[in-house]
Amino acid sequence: MKGILRHQGRVLLLLNKRGEWELPGGRPEPDEDQRAALKREVEEETGLDVEVGKLAGGHLFEVLPGRFVQIVAYHCALVGASAVTPSHEHLEARWVPLAELGDTVAGYRLPDGYLGAIRQAMSQPRASSDRVV
Repeated sequence: MKGILRHQGRVLLLLNKRGEWELPGGRPEPDEDQRAALKREVEEETGLDVEVGKLAGGHLFEVLPGRFVQIVAYHCALVGASAVTPSHEHLEARWVPLAELGDTVAGYRLPDGYLGAIRQAMSQPRASSDRVV
């Protein structure tokens, strides 16, 4: 599960150790609800408190040749401060202006599935606070 966090016209991306930008998130623990797991994972990876909202979409991601995992992305709303403290799992965190994630991805190496989920979220109307729950 991945979270799409939008704040002041920007989306949160994390740089992983493979040199790819990604959305925050991870796997649920046994018997853990997906939304609860995503809230926990976002906090562990970024230090941010979020509310997990509507399902934004899903896609298959090839982690190794011939090995796929199903990725689902949810809209997330920031609760409180927007200062990010990346965990040891990521090299960097960045609030990226949505305008930089157009057709040319402005230098961000981002898997197509994540970009598709972000584009879908961008196409939905938002309040001025960028809050959808």
